[in-house]
Amino acid sequence: MKKITSKPKPLSRGFRVVALGGGTGLSTLLRGLKEYVVRRSDEHPNTHRPISELTAIVTVTDDGGSSGRLRRENRVLPPGDIRNCMVALSKDEALLGRLFQYRFHAGRGLIGHNFGNLFLAALTHVTGDFAEAIRVSSKVLAIRGRIFPSTLSNVHLVGKLVNGRTVRGETNITASRTPIEKVSLSPRRVAPFPAVIDAIREADLILLGPGSLYTSILPNLLIPEIAAAIAKSAARRVYIANLMTQPGETAAYSLADHLRAIRRHTPRSVVDWVVANRRPVSPEVAKRYRRQGAEQVMIDLPELQKLGYRVVLDNLLEEHGVIRHNPRRLARLLVEEFFSSSSHSR
Repeated sequence: MKKITSKPKPLSRGFRVVALGGGTGLSTLLRGLKEYVVRRSDEHPNTHRPISELTAIVTVTDDGGSSGRLRRENRVLPPGDIRNCMVALSKDEALLGRLFQYRFHAGRGLIGHNFGNLFLAALTHVTGDFAEAIRVSSKVLAIRGRIFPSTLSNVHLVGKLVNGRTVRGETNITASRTPIEKVSLSPRRVAPFPAVIDAIREADLILLGPGSLYTSILPNLLIPEIAAAIAKSAARRVYIANLMTQPGETAAYSLADHLRAIRRHTPRSVVDWVVANRRPVSPEVAKRYRRQGAEQVMIDLPELQKLGYRVVLDNLLEEHGVIRHNPRRLARLLVEEFFSSSSHSR
């Protein structure tokens, strides 16, 4: 399919971008987009730095690893995904970023923890507020953007499998090899972090993904007010497709299957556009991933078009031991396709 293009034009004001997700996918996206955020030294937004406001909305259902331990032992929300987003948006990833990502390899009680996780947990107790801890930490890292948890509630993910079994907890859901029928939150009704709704209402572009479908993207959409705000938005609403299927979550899923799962979980439409990679994974890397139960996501264009989505394809693949989106190419594509005066008007 030919890639749709639209040349950016001069902007009357900068774009306000909201990205929802979690895990490595969201941090990869933010790492590329931050290069287009207006700096304080800039007089006004321009075609080179068109983003006036970049907001990350991060799921808080993680219950594994260092985040899970801090959640259970210190009664704080899981900081890991938020830490990754902070580092991705930080001005200096080389030093402070490395410090926040540093993982202790020895020490009773310390081993396995990230410094950034401990910092956020400690600051939460000092300030008495997880959101305030994020704000203060963001200032320390001089991030280009804002980071909000989707909710401040102590929420867990519950998965209903196709065999009728119920699995509680993000880690257990991911570990299961039985296909997932549906996920929900426990408790079911949780209040969104108020600033999240304001950010969505003011957004010119809303991005979902890349990231684990059931454990990074959908947990944000399971908060009714968040899904409703996205559904009502006049912004361009874009789903950024995963490169590979994920064992325990999306085995054998085509791209259309990912979008159908989102539709099953949201009462109204929250996606108009789909951005996906068109470059094949190299045979050697594909073989290694197949041994782990993962394969490249099939882009079934006729099905996507039948479902009413507009699709943009480009070479977004990066292979360095693991498969990831290339953050610079992904960000540049989004700027070229969606940051024009026509898409800016509301």
